[in-house]
Amino acid sequence: QVQLVESGGGLVQAGGSLRLSCAASGRTFGTYNIGWFRQAPGQELEFVAAISWSGGSKYYSDSVKGRFTISRDNAKNTVYLQMNSLKPEDTAVYYCAGRKDGYYSGGSYYYDQTYAYDLWGQGTQVTVSS
Repeated sequence: QVQLVESGGGLVQAGGSLRLSCAASGRTFGTYNIGWFRQAPGQELEFVAAISWSGGSKYYSDSVKGRFTISRDNAKNTVYLQMNSLKPEDTAVYYCAGRKDGYYSGGSYYYDQTYAYDLWGQGTQVTVSS
């Protein structure tokens, strides 16, 4: 069974950068599609970015496109979220989530839906000050 653990959160000023890591245990990590979600206080979970098991396909929400980059190193069982040009509205708890082979239905890949993932980490806090 794969388990996910996030790290790298912290306090940063607006315009700064952080790199989040999602480290996984288990020998089958390389077959898992991974997504990053975030939840601000009083808000629902929001999709941020996703990456296929091979790293060949990447997806971003409009709110982070051009500022965040998702990547993975399967040899290290880790997925990264590089966050640049951070804004106060990026403040949230960030979660990584995974599902073996991804969630497909009706020919569509549901990378941005929370129900498409069955493994979740505990979250890491990101706070961006203005």
